[in-house]
Amino acid sequence: MLQVNKPTSEINREFVEAESSPAQTLRSYLDTIRRQFPTMLAVMSACVILALVYLFTAAPRYAATASMVIDTRKVQLFPQQSVVGDTAVTSAMVETQVEILKSENISLAVIRDLHLTDDPEFIGSGGGFIGAIFNTISPSNRASSEFESTRKALGRFESSRTIRRLPLTYVMEIGFTSRDPAKAARIANAIADAYIVDELESKYQATRRASVWLQDRIRELRTQASTAQKAVVDFKTANNIVDTGKGLMNQQQLAEVNSQLITGHTATAEAKARMDRINDILKQDIPDASVADALKNDTIVKLRGQYVDMASKESIWSNKYGRDHLAAVNLRTQMAEIKKNIIDELKRIQQSYKSDYDIALTREESIKASLNNLVSESQLTNQAQIQLRELESNAQSYQAMYDNFLQRYMESVQQQSFPITEARVISAATAPLGKSSPKGTVVLLAALMGGLILSLGIAVARELTDNVFRTTGQVEEVLGASCIAILPALNPAGVPSVLRGALGTKFLKQQDQPKLDLLRYVVDNPLSRFSEAMRTLKVAVDLNSIVRENRVLAVTSTLPNEGKSTLSTNLAQLIAHSGARVVLVDADLRNPSLSRALVPDAQGGLVDLVAHKVQLDDVITFDPETKLAIVSAGTTSKLLHTNEILASKPMRDFVTLLRSKYDYVVLDMPPMAPVVDVRVTAPFVDSYVFVVEWGRTKTDVVRHNLRSAPEIQGKLLGIVLNKADTKLLARYESYHGRYYYEKYYARYGYVE
Repeated sequence: MLQVNKPTSEINREFVEAESSPAQTLRSYLDTIRRQFPTMLAVMSACVILALVYLFTAAPRYAATASMVIDTRKVQLFPQQSVVGDTAVTSAMVETQVEILKSENISLAVIRDLHLTDDPEFIGSGGGFIGAIFNTISPSNRASSEFESTRKALGRFESSRTIRRLPLTYVMEIGFTSRDPAKAARIANAIADAYIVDELESKYQATRRASVWLQDRIRELRTQASTAQKAVVDFKTANNIVDTGKGLMNQQQLAEVNSQLITGHTATAEAKARMDRINDILKQDIPDASVADALKNDTIVKLRGQYVDMASKESIWSNKYGRDHLAAVNLRTQMAEIKKNIIDELKRIQQSYKSDYDIALTREESIKASLNNLVSESQLTNQAQIQLRELESNAQSYQAMYDNFLQRYMESVQQQSFPITEARVISAATAPLGKSSPKGTVVLLAALMGGLILSLGIAVARELTDNVFRTTGQVEEVLGASCIAILPALNPAGVPSVLRGALGTKFLKQQDQPKLDLLRYVVDNPLSRFSEAMRTLKVAVDLNSIVRENRVLAVTSTLPNEGKSTLSTNLAQLIAHSGARVVLVDADLRNPSLSRALVPDAQGGLVDLVAHKVQLDDVITFDPETKLAIVSAGTTSKLLHTNEILASKPMRDFVTLLRSKYDYVVLDMPPMAPVVDVRVTAPFVDSYVFVVEWGRTKTDVVRHNLRSAPEIQGKLLGIVLNKADTKLLARYESYHGRYYYEKYYARYGYVE
């Protein structure tokens, strides 16, 4: 428990380094749980008790579930398209159907069909413990209107209904929770039926509205189609356009004349070719065999054959008898006659070919003239046909629209008689065999988890708002000073309860009663924890004496009743009991409680010594057992400026005198917050022991007083936490708790 003073900066640095460690952070959380464990246990117990009350009082509820699927297969009774259009079954479409199932239309339809506005479960107060509390808080005797009953039933209905889509499927689950299992199944099935009826009704209404609109549109299109057809007929009549079924008549005539022109042009070319060929033949004496065969004229072929025979004979006769032979001359004469006949025949053919050529040429010119006339007429017809095609296109469009709308109208009439929906029930709800809520295990686990979270929150809040000193670490962190010892709260046997307030944290203040038992506690109970803590303080004083002289000790506190007088007396008794020469001086001139307790009949004291009214030997008193010298405060009833007395030169001389005669001088000083007397004693005090009441004195008050008195903080030996509750202390710092001390005390027979 002994700690040597460290500079404030070093302590803060070590503390920050420790806090930055994850292990230290975890340890701080565990320390918080350990310190606040009773509170956390109480909160968790309260949560569990409330959960048990709820389980025993809440009405059981039963959940029934029906399953419905949005079927992607289209069932077509007639091979036609839907008038209102078919929507593809997508994930978004299924989510839309889920929202439709949750809509008020479906809920109100079920409420009307099952007459739930007459059911006490839907319009009455909630059952069980919660309902009883609600009725107690807000009783209602006024009769509800039909609208209010419906809205109330709707609220209860929607709070008990669950609609969800099974992931990655087109299946929707419809659940309902009720006090009656049969009712829960009936309502779940009713929701599915109401949804299907709503879907059929919506499709029927949409188809009916489409049919009414189609009727009006069909009448309008019929009139428009008739008008367009009449315009086409009138235009054809006005422009002399005749359609033969294979095209316009003038177009057919133009094609025929063009074909005739091609044929006539071919015939003319052939006739001219024959005429040119015959002219070339006439330039020959006798046409050769190929020409004769080409002409295909039997007369020329026959004459040429005769001519060839005679020429052969004439050649023979001429070679045999000479050219002047009569036979040869006769043969040549016959040959000339035959040649003349051939030429005459060729000329006749020439005239025939020429006549054919002239006829063909004349016919071709006639056909060309007819073609030109037809082309002129066709150009006029084509110009009119542009407008005709536009009229015909309009007529066809109106007729197609009329036919399409008429077909859609017939389909809508059929669909009104055979409405089809994509939704169907695949699993009807049945009455559940067991209740769905409240689940005892779930409620208890939730209560435990909620209690744990709530208790942790309360524990953290208590830690954050616990602005008092409870651990040595807090003292070092907040004040930058060592915590020398932690003194347990004293409650010795035999001390009246009115006197126990001198050290207890929750007892009455008794400043004017003797406290001899408490002021001699280290003498009467030398092996107690309190005495051991006082020895720790004594060791700290001795160790500090190595560094500097430490014989004049002043004991003070922030506020009254923190136990500084008890500590100073027991410290002086402990040192004196060990054989040292010790003097205890009551320097609390404002409230000399120590003098009233130890030497109530003293005739003089410190004030009288400083005023040179008495001598030291006249006012000093000794403890018969420990030989402790005690100097009371003296006459203080009419003193106003006590700080002037303590700051005077006679006071310093008096302390110097005591320093020369005693080994230790212990000064019981007044508290720092109410008066300033302590600050003026710094010149003659070696060290200050600062007493802080454990778990009661506010940290900011102590910090403010020490910071405002740097002369005291500079000579501060350390902090002593007084009146510690050892049971609670074990939760803050286990090594300061009872466990380790009881192990030792139980073995060696020490007392607490």
